[in-house]
Amino acid sequence: MHTLNLGILAHVDAGKTSLTERLLHTAGIIDELGRVDDGNTRTDSLALERRRGITIKSAVVSFDIDDVTVNLIDTPGHPDFIAEVERVLSVLDGAVLVISAVEGVQAQTRVLMRTLQRLRIPTLVFVNKTDRAGARYEQVLRGITEKLTPNAVAMGPAVTGLGTRDAHCPSYAADDPRLTGRLTDLLTEHDDALLTAYVEGGDTLAPGRLHEELAAQTGQALVHPVYFGSAVTGAGIAALTSGIKELLPGARGDADGPVSGTVFKVERGSAGEKLAYVRMFSGTVRTRDRLPFGRGPGAAGEGRVTGINVFADGSDGPRPSVGPGRIAKLRGLGDIRIGDAVGVAPEGAREHHFAPPTLESVVVPEAPASRGELHFALAQLAEQDPLIDLRQDDIRKEISVSLYGEVQKEVIEATLAEEFGIDVTFRETTTICLERPSGTGAAFEIIDKDDNPFLATVGLRVDPAPAGSGVDYRLEVELGSMPYSLMRAVEETVFETLGQGLNGWQVTDCTVTMTHSGYWPRQSHAHGAFDKSMSSTAGDFRSLTPLVLMTALRRAGTTVYEPMHRFRLELPADALGPLLPVLAHLTAVPGPPSLDGANCVLEGEIPAARVHELQQRLPSLTRGEGVLESAFASHRAVVGGNPSRSRTDHNPLDRKEYLLHAALRRPGPSGG
Repeated sequence: MHTLNLGILAHVDAGKTSLTERLLHTAGIIDELGRVDDGNTRTDSLALERRRGITIKSAVVSFDIDDVTVNLIDTPGHPDFIAEVERVLSVLDGAVLVISAVEGVQAQTRVLMRTLQRLRIPTLVFVNKTDRAGARYEQVLRGITEKLTPNAVAMGPAVTGLGTRDAHCPSYAADDPRLTGRLTDLLTEHDDALLTAYVEGGDTLAPGRLHEELAAQTGQALVHPVYFGSAVTGAGIAALTSGIKELLPGARGDADGPVSGTVFKVERGSAGEKLAYVRMFSGTVRTRDRLPFGRGPGAAGEGRVTGINVFADGSDGPRPSVGPGRIAKLRGLGDIRIGDAVGVAPEGAREHHFAPPTLESVVVPEAPASRGELHFALAQLAEQDPLIDLRQDDIRKEISVSLYGEVQKEVIEATLAEEFGIDVTFRETTTICLERPSGTGAAFEIIDKDDNPFLATVGLRVDPAPAGSGVDYRLEVELGSMPYSLMRAVEETVFETLGQGLNGWQVTDCTVTMTHSGYWPRQSHAHGAFDKSMSSTAGDFRSLTPLVLMTALRRAGTTVYEPMHRFRLELPADALGPLLPVLAHLTAVPGPPSLDGANCVLEGEIPAARVHELQQRLPSLTRGEGVLESAFASHRAVVGGNPSRSRTDHNPLDRKEYLLHAALRRPGPSGG
């Protein structure tokens, strides 16, 4: 037996969860097919998912195809829950991208396929809903090759009875010239040895050789086999199942190697304990093992594994250990988070396959007395979805969350009501901007000089850095010029303070350099008692650093950047004229239109904050024929003034206000 970790991905309503049900039924895991509309599917287990008929959280279920154990991961299709998809991508061996035979290639389909190709994840395409009225074959296949990948190959001829319950999806025989011809043309593009064999052997290649090469190139994400069928009737499912088994590569890993895995989901058990979903890449984890976990070059935490549930035979059951390739729930790792590596970080591990949220909103409890309960509940939700990024404003007693869209907001509201008994409302959704330094600025304050009330010397310089580089912290002072704890206090506070720039947005793409340092060593009275008023502490440096950093940042100046979406519009050519003034009003930047007879394609960029308005106005502007695709592209300097966001700290830009809240101590005599 070998294992295949398989993701099912799709645009919303393409039939992804229905396909999961059909695969489980075919494998004998379930006796009856669940229906999304009836709220009784196996993977949509949340009450909210069943009621709304959409997938919100990824779910794992296991079944066998002959000698292959498939861990199937059903993912959300709605763009608001793209973070769930992102976390799944890091654990996949292969994927099935589901497309509706009625709607064809849709906006989210393109986003998903681009990401699968960028990550080189082997992918099969399944065109679902061939039994539905309006189903198409040639048009959808052409859309796949034009909009998704030119390296697609249909694994069967045209569907018979298309658009009816009797739709039949035949498969090509291995020696059918319609298949072998297309495979020969496609596969020889990527394999010189195969091309040579083709040229030297005449005009044909053995079907067995072609099948081997198809599996090899599919496994390298060079070629994408396409299957047609219906999850509802079962048409085409046998061919797809064979493709999953024969064309997608299984998991590899050394059971005796170093422990290495990735946490892609966290939930709470019935007793409130944390359960970490881990995909193992190598090594073996056993109950009672002490397991390091964390992010970056060093593990941030460690815990003892108190229980292991491994996915197999349709459910997860207790096991004494879990080895490479498998997915398990681990208990006992109380501080573990989504995205953590267990043991050694997997080779080539990546994060942020999709853009982070670009919207935020303040969550307001209906009962003011429940603010504490609300914070606890949102913290629990943030464990399951870290990208909602809680922002606590202790001054105004408010909590805001980051969002992808309005549907996600509705889901959070419903979850808080149903699972925690807290009724909330949301304020108006706003855009999350960022700040970048416009130039270079520096500042310093010397211990026991001028009006510096802290027993610390700190000097900092802020320099701009290339877009996308993040924040780099450097030293121009000797590392040994101060105790490490004080150096560390400055560095940590720099990163905390940059969470709110001159206009209240997070500051990024800069280098911060420490240029001055100084402290008073630990001093005691004659009787040996430590005197805080005579000795520098980490608190002095944590209090002084924001003042110095924000002074340097003010001298550098900052520019506010807003998130921009890349858009693609398909519309009737005669609707272009009325649309262009609307795009100008929305401060979009369109490129030159591409005209094809009566149709037009327009691409460009638009502020993320204006995408929703464009979606609302598009039907009336295009007689309902306009199709909009959009995805985060970059950040652009805001035109017409810098928007600001309310500060949640004690405002180090206002020295008087800041010092009123700082823990001041009377300076003692100068130290060395």
